[in-house]
Amino acid sequence: MRRPAFKYRLLLCALGLASLGALAAWKTLPGQDTLNTVTVTRNTIESSVTALGTLQPRRYVDVGAQASGQIRKLHVEPGDQVEEGQLLVEIDPSTQQAKLDAGRYSIDNLKAQLAEQQAEYRLAEQQLKRQQSLATGGATREEDVQTAQARLKVTQARIDMYRAQILQAQASLRSDEAELGYTRIYAPMSGTVVAVDAREGQTLNAQQQTPLILRIARLSPMTVWAQVSEADIGHVRPGMQAWFTTLAGGKRRWVSTVRQILPIPPKPLDPSMQSSGGSVTGSSGSSGGKVVLYTVLLDVDNPDNSLMAEMTAQVFFVAGQASNVLTAPLAALEEDGDQPDQRLAQVLGRDGQVQQRHVRTGISDRLRVQILDGLAEGERLLIGAPVASGG
Repeated sequence: MRRPAFKYRLLLCALGLASLGALAAWKTLPGQDTLNTVTVTRNTIESSVTALGTLQPRRYVDVGAQASGQIRKLHVEPGDQVEEGQLLVEIDPSTQQAKLDAGRYSIDNLKAQLAEQQAEYRLAEQQLKRQQSLATGGATREEDVQTAQARLKVTQARIDMYRAQILQAQASLRSDEAELGYTRIYAPMSGTVVAVDAREGQTLNAQQQTPLILRIARLSPMTVWAQVSEADIGHVRPGMQAWFTTLAGGKRRWVSTVRQILPIPPKPLDPSMQSSGGSVTGSSGSSGGKVVLYTVLLDVDNPDNSLMAEMTAQVFFVAGQASNVLTAPLAALEEDGDQPDQRLAQVLGRDGQVQQRHVRTGISDRLRVQILDGLAEGERLLIGAPVASGG
């Protein structure tokens, strides 16, 4: 009974070894290697320069205080819509009002002194006429006539002095009136209150610097401040078409054009980070080199207020675009000499044979490239295959 069982096991082992041998032989047959291929298709391709940017309102104004004092009332909060001329802030006017009252009292005092001198002038004028009349008849001394003349001139000089002091006091009064008006701050333009940096009860000191109270901005249009690297700035020009996306916008695109390229980068806040040329620099990787970033401005309408200040934007400056053209992945093409538009492709024919093809290319989006000549729609290209030595 044991001998048949032993033969059965021996037969199973033989069949297993035969199966493994057949599988190994099949794997070594020509044409059985798995080939990675891609198809030449028609697409819309876009050559672009990419950059990161920050959104800011195109028009905004910082509202500060020109008068010192305690904030009595804030009439707005962040997010409020305001109209030009609307009352925003009231500052306690006690100090300015007292100064204005003192200026008015000073003018009244000067006017009273002026009136007194004018009366003195009339009296001196009459005395001079009397002395001159007496001198004609020889009834007075010449010295008395000269004294009367001097008194008249002194009185006239005092009148001129008081008139000048009144003009000076009136000019100071107008300044005090303006300063009193500064205690009521009005909106210089229509827009949205995007920031409030002061609180009711806070004391402001406008003598040293203008304290910032709030900021008003128009949220349409918005401006993207894009930072373009030194290597790419030569491909960007004013009027160039561009589009961008935001993290909050998902797949939505905002289309715009380049309004301006700032000629020099902004200076860094930290002088130690400033290069010898005085430009903004940033780390360019582990090599420790510096990359200069230039600022490019582009505007976009924001009717639904979906774009907000300080949002990060991924910007694409469109250098070239072609619609419904033959395209192929760059990974399926190899360099062909020194010409940037010449490539080599490994084309898999219908008979399974691989043919090397010279290809002329156009614009590229860094993933795919436009095929101008050398390939047809639907042809299959090998990816990762070594380039054949033959032409």
